[in-house]
Amino acid sequence: MKKFYLTTPIYYVNDEPHIGHLYTTIIADVISRYYKLLGIDTFFLTGTDEHGAKIYEVAKKNNYEPKQYCDFIVEKFKNVWEEFCIEYSNFIRTTDKLHEDTVKLILQRLFDNGDIYKAYYEGLYCVQCERFISEDELVDGVCPDHLTKPILHKEENYFLKISKYKTIIFEKIQNGEIQIIPETRKNEILGKLQLPVEDISISRKTLRWGIPLPFDEQQTTYVWIDALINYLSGIDYFNLAKKNCSYFWPCDLHIIGKDILWFHSVIWPAILLSLGLSLPKKILAHGFFTIEGKKMSKTLGNIIRPKELKDLFGIDAARSLVISAFPLDTDGDISINEMIQRYNQLLADNLGNLINRTFGMLEKYFNNQLIVSEISSNVKEVIISTVSSYKKCFEKLDIHGILNIVLTISSFANKYVQDMQPWSLFKNKEIQKLINVISDLLYCIKSVVLLCYPLMPNVCKKILACFNEEEFIIEDFKTLVKENIVYIRSKEFKSPGILFKKIK
Repeated sequence: MKKFYLTTPIYYVNDEPHIGHLYTTIIADVISRYYKLLGIDTFFLTGTDEHGAKIYEVAKKNNYEPKQYCDFIVEKFKNVWEEFCIEYSNFIRTTDKLHEDTVKLILQRLFDNGDIYKAYYEGLYCVQCERFISEDELVDGVCPDHLTKPILHKEENYFLKISKYKTIIFEKIQNGEIQIIPETRKNEILGKLQLPVEDISISRKTLRWGIPLPFDEQQTTYVWIDALINYLSGIDYFNLAKKNCSYFWPCDLHIIGKDILWFHSVIWPAILLSLGLSLPKKILAHGFFTIEGKKMSKTLGNIIRPKELKDLFGIDAARSLVISAFPLDTDGDISINEMIQRYNQLLADNLGNLINRTFGMLEKYFNNQLIVSEISSNVKEVIISTVSSYKKCFEKLDIHGILNIVLTISSFANKYVQDMQPWSLFKNKEIQKLINVISDLLYCIKSVVLLCYPLMPNVCKKILACFNEEEFIIEDFKTLVKENIVYIRSKEFKSPGILFKKIK
């Protein structure tokens, strides 16, 4: 059986989940569901990053012990993922014993291989980032991510020989063995690799909340090294818990924000090369977004939480609207008002309208009972063309475009209703023509529903239940995507009611 292993980054638990976390995780869930529906053995890993100075300080500020605070925030992440129908295979925590044991095992191997050494380092250090930061990265003398001035810091710790693997990593990215998407970000990394690359510090001497180094317990593992190793511990690659998940490696797809691309495309491959393991196949680094033109921040009070989206749009509509907000290869802007407009245009007025009018005519003209006729050639052509574009979206990881592409079928079907005027066919007693039109509309609806299933699983199940065919989701999805054939077995139907109530 084919396999597919994909990951989100693990999320830092210094705050509750917001729309940024949701965006990345829904992208992963949609891709995961697509491969599962095709019958591919899919492993989807997500989780939380729980060590580091920031966590220690936030916990202390809120009168928690660090682990107690992490437990509190982790539950919030898990609750949101459950609400938004995120079907992960495993939720890894960096405080899990399995993860901590895996980190120690890997660091010991890197040390034994001669790729970790002890040295002094002095430089500018961003406390919030928990890393040394170069002059070139500063904007007006401050860290661009946290708007704080770095301090001059010197300490003795351990370094990983990134420079040793610089040339081979460059070659593997250049020849596509590690595929970075989009191409512009691939070129950015290749450009950086043509400059001097410094070895990275992998430990902290003063950190009180983290995993001790196995070869020097006076030092704690650098939070980013700790975090990257989750991609192996999350599938228990070394079988420390007597599982058999190592066959999922190498990872087929890491989904991340563009700010952490260097860690995933250079530091992570250096670790894997030292271990003698295969490298990840693809890294999708999506852009950032602002909220109505401004960066999300607590100070501005413009952070969008998942609950706000759930309450306004419902789970399935929110999933679709969030990931179709802007292309993954660009930065974008999110506006609630703009999302409302898209909701009304795409879901209420387009798909929702088609479903309401089709099932309304089924009830009015046929009392919800119909033996469907063969699909018309022009309708079949639209569906075939849409399926082809749909598959290309997943092949190219253009997840942003899926909703609009699928809804070309419902747009066509709504125009088809106006052109064919089924009410006139009924009035003129042209019953066979009317049956053909309603049948075509049902083929269109079922095609849209199957293709939208990775995006909107709950709504799609509800609609398929009106066909009495929800038990055939996987079978029918594969048949549609692989063979361009859509089946309708049922002879009895029922209305799903209003699925997308228009927002005023």
